[in-house]
Amino acid sequence: MSEKFMNKYRIPSSRLQTWDYGNEGAYFITICTNGRKQYFGRITGGAMILNGTGKLAERFWKEIPDHFPFLELDNFVIMPNHVHGILIIKRGTAETRLIASLRGGFAGNKNPMFHINISRIIRWYKGRCSFEINKIHPGFAWQPRFYDHIIRDAADWERIRNYITDNPANWMEGKSFEK
Repeated sequence: MSEKFMNKYRIPSSRLQTWDYGNEGAYFITICTNGRKQYFGRITGGAMILNGTGKLAERFWKEIPDHFPFLELDNFVIMPNHVHGILIIKRGTAETRLIASLRGGFAGNKNPMFHINISRIIRWYKGRCSFEINKIHPGFAWQPRFYDHIIRDAADWERIRNYITDNPANWMEGKSFEK
């Protein structure tokens, strides 16, 4: 039975309960537009052609490491109604840069780097996109949740990288194709 929060039923988390999503690692992420409405462009000849909103979605994806210096981007693709990407958390390599960028630190002298996780990164991305895209398409929204997969080994990584790369060419074969 679902739990209630503020007198509303909550959907149980799809996240792996035994994993800290702030841990170093590689994560495959999929974020869909609300109702899978195609805001970002179209597929032509197996290639994604970004429109203005698609270019914004791409720009803000590329800016993620500017806001989260311990994060690296790997393969990603903006599709007509969703985004696929691999995010890599490497805390140790960016700790010096992050601490140097802090002015005065945070309350309790806690390093904020360890309070950031995949959910917060995606929340920033979705919020930034929504703010700008709503100026062009009032009512633009993302689905409330996102899909994640913890990449566990090199074979998994390669399979996911190929899936992302091939996604535009396979668009008509996928479940998300809409006329």
